[in-house]
Amino acid sequence: MIDMPPLGLGTWPLTGPDATRAVLSGIEAGYRLVDTATIYDNEEAVGVALAECGLPREELFVTTKLRGSDHMSGDIRGAVERSLKNLGLDRLDLFLIHWPLPRHDRYVAAFEAMLACRDAGLVRHVGVSNFLETHLRRVVTETGEAPAVNQIQMDPSLARLPVRRANDELGVSTQSWSPLGRGEVLDSPVVTDIARRLDRAPAQVVLAWHFAQGVVPVVRSANPARQDENLAALGVRLTADDVAALNRLDRGESAARDVETEEHY
Repeated sequence: MIDMPPLGLGTWPLTGPDATRAVLSGIEAGYRLVDTATIYDNEEAVGVALAECGLPREELFVTTKLRGSDHMSGDIRGAVERSLKNLGLDRLDLFLIHWPLPRHDRYVAAFEAMLACRDAGLVRHVGVSNFLETHLRRVVTETGEAPAVNQIQMDPSLARLPVRRANDELGVSTQSWSPLGRGEVLDSPVVTDIARRLDRAPAQVVLAWHFAQGVVPVVRSANPARQDENLAALGVRLTADDVAALNRLDRGESAARDVETEEHY
């Protein structure tokens, strides 16, 4: 498991000045993990914020992701170098395969090429996103190395237990994208009752559930007040009964997006 900040600032679908402003306000609020992706088309805007924020580079943890077209072309080093140029950095903290694209059967080769970029000093850690247990185990078997991170769709209604068990067994840190769900989770009586009892916002309760699972959520907001609220979730302590009640919201793996058929380029 790698050492990284406990809460990430997501940037999709922000672009241009909106992305720059959101990252600047997030860093000012206290976020230290900034998450982007080549396919978001906002790396340059995020890079402007990284350059203007005034923090030493070593205080920031910057993640970006390999887009499908680069995954398919096999030009992994070129993709890393383009992301570094866009972000204005000389090294990434974390580089992820964005989607496994299993139908094309190139994710093991992509991971091997990313390891070479790590060994060349361009990337500190290499990982994956949206990988299932079968993809993870194949990567480990064929390369001898486990991804540092697997970033997956996850919220209390989509707890992703099979993937998380595989992550834990293989020593892969779990990050979550869309950690607040699509709205229905925040309106759940289970969440709102806990929030009322703790005098906290529903989003803080849901983020605290991620922390209780040992998961690093990546949450996007361009609103400075909401960014502050989300960060304050780090101070929320749920009881074991709270966590158990939230766990019971899980709808199972069938509710997740089907990564076997997802195609993103």
